[in-house]
Amino acid sequence: MPSSQQLLTVIDRHLDRGKFRQQHWEGTFFEYLDMVVANPRLARNAFQRVYDMILHFGTTRYTTLKQEFVHYTFFDDPIDKGQDAIYGLDGALMRLVEFFKSAAQGYGTDRRILLLHGPVGSSKSTIARLLKKGLEYYSKLDDGALYTFSWKLPGENGQIEVYPCPMHEEPLKLIPKEARRDIVAQINADLPEDRQIRIDGHLDPFCRRTFEDLLVKYEGDWRKVLEHVVVRRMVLSEKDRVGIGTFQPKDEKNQDSTELTGDINYRKIAQYGSDSDPRAFNFDGALNIANRGLCEFIEVLKLDVAFLYDLLGASQEHTIKPKKFAQTDIDEVILGHTNEPEYKKLQSNELMEAFRDRTIKIDVPYNIRLSDEIKIYEKDFSKERVRGIHIAPHTIEVAAMWAVLTRLEEPKKAGLSLLQKLKLYDGKSIPGYTEDSIRELREEAPREGMQGISPRYIQDKVSNSLVSEQAQQDRMINPFMVMNELENGLSHHSLITDEEQKKRYKELLTVVREEYEDTLKYEVQRAISADEDAIRRLCTNYIENVRAYTQHEKVRNKYTGRDEEPDERLMRSIEEKIDIPDSRKDDFRQEIMNYIGALALDGKKFEYNTNARLHKALELKLFEDSRDTIKLKNVVSGVVDDETQAKIDVVKQRLIKFFGYNEASATDVLNYVASIFARGDTKRS
Repeated sequence: MPSSQQLLTVIDRHLDRGKFRQQHWEGTFFEYLDMVVANPRLARNAFQRVYDMILHFGTTRYTTLKQEFVHYTFFDDPIDKGQDAIYGLDGALMRLVEFFKSAAQGYGTDRRILLLHGPVGSSKSTIARLLKKGLEYYSKLDDGALYTFSWKLPGENGQIEVYPCPMHEEPLKLIPKEARRDIVAQINADLPEDRQIRIDGHLDPFCRRTFEDLLVKYEGDWRKVLEHVVVRRMVLSEKDRVGIGTFQPKDEKNQDSTELTGDINYRKIAQYGSDSDPRAFNFDGALNIANRGLCEFIEVLKLDVAFLYDLLGASQEHTIKPKKFAQTDIDEVILGHTNEPEYKKLQSNELMEAFRDRTIKIDVPYNIRLSDEIKIYEKDFSKERVRGIHIAPHTIEVAAMWAVLTRLEEPKKAGLSLLQKLKLYDGKSIPGYTEDSIRELREEAPREGMQGISPRYIQDKVSNSLVSEQAQQDRMINPFMVMNELENGLSHHSLITDEEQKKRYKELLTVVREEYEDTLKYEVQRAISADEDAIRRLCTNYIENVRAYTQHEKVRNKYTGRDEEPDERLMRSIEEKIDIPDSRKDDFRQEIMNYIGALALDGKKFEYNTNARLHKALELKLFEDSRDTIKLKNVVSGVVDDETQAKIDVVKQRLIKFFGYNEASATDVLNYVASIFARGDTKRS
């Protein structure tokens, strides 16, 4: 057991007093003005700060389907080591960042509500959570520093009291409006257009009243007023309600617009004599406290209409209307998210035309790339998070495959199955399909990803499998257990009421089962034929015969010492495994010899696994030759002699070593594949 002192040392290591002092800096307005002149980024508005925050973590450019994409590292959630990472939505995230870029430059999108729209569970809330988390983190860094101010005023007993600005205003807003244009022009003189600062709007009512009272007291001496100002650094925090707000709809009877714009402090009315005195008002509504940062509206279209009208002014005019006060300026990103049914209601409501006009909708679809969908579940069900229960290979993959299939539309091209379409989208190659034809497939189905099974359903069913009685007993789950859970859950899925849709989803599970069975057969085939020495000998024999055949020579039989014709039967038995027709055999053999020659010119040696197609053919040939000696069919009956059992144990160890099975799951796979072979089903699609 560690001592208390050891534990305290660990805490000390994680606390940086230097950073703490830096993040709690205080100074005069004039010191702050010097800082802004040296680094104008300190006075960025909310949109500029969000955009810079995203870029701070870096980008990667890549091209797919002849289209260039930008991957923003921020959405990998480097802050929390990928806890809220978003996979496979680079297209949607690019549109999101373009919105912030345009807004940061003041091109009009800064006067719009950002609306994330998509099906349930498509990571809309995760994007909002990431942006809030990112702002909190970024505001603690030197790059993301921002400042506000407090007032030092004499209290009733003569002592100086400190009153923080209730809406965390930018200190430069203390500069009188008459002088702002000249001040901003001088600061921006040497700055590029997209980096220039703006000082917009008036102070909030409390600060405005305080400023005016002091200005009267000092007979218009602005510098004297500023002696009462303490500029301080601020760190954005959702929990402390500083610069980040979240608003969630409640029952209509309990909703009140004061939750957005603040309310009267009735205890202070007696002290200040009026309910319209800003000192008797709490500027603590969601839009007040989110000033300088971001305000998230959960299920924004479920808000009462009166609330939506508040958002119109907040977005278009950057103002809010607290009770008893004039329009009050704000500087914040307003982010809402909504599901498809609510958005359709908005579209059909003519009275909401003004709201629709002030929103920029960004579609956030489900993944339609299998590899990206798999990453979601691998994060949730990694070995670090699931302890003590083995997740058999392909368990996550088959669940993800089914989820993606439900989101795809049937291809219009004759001869192309939905499963093949999934593979094309995932980067697999299918003869006859190019990048252009894949783009055509995408363009003919623009709504793919906006419907189908959500990742939440998959996560729930995998979780059910993990806690099932069978899993607790066997300490293992496999794809069949998960597929059964997925199918059984459809009968009481709250969002699927259409029987035709349920039927289609069950049919797609059958497609996934068949694909999984093929995968199992192939893995067992590879495990049986994984004898490197045997496959190398077979490869050498094939290449010798092919070389002799292409050069019209004979092959020396090492046993008889005689020269013989190339072994056509051997060559064809290998080539047929990868569907090389007899009419194409000469081309294939010449292709192999050219390949070997090209490697030799580069100083490289040809090995049995150098050419992927030939390697697969050799494996399948060796499997065919070895299967009878292993007598896999006998596994089903349980009657296996010692020699065969030893061979089966070798295959089992290869499944464990090369494919990720454990003892129990490898045994199950061998038994299952043996039962398939016992039925005579050896087809590999």
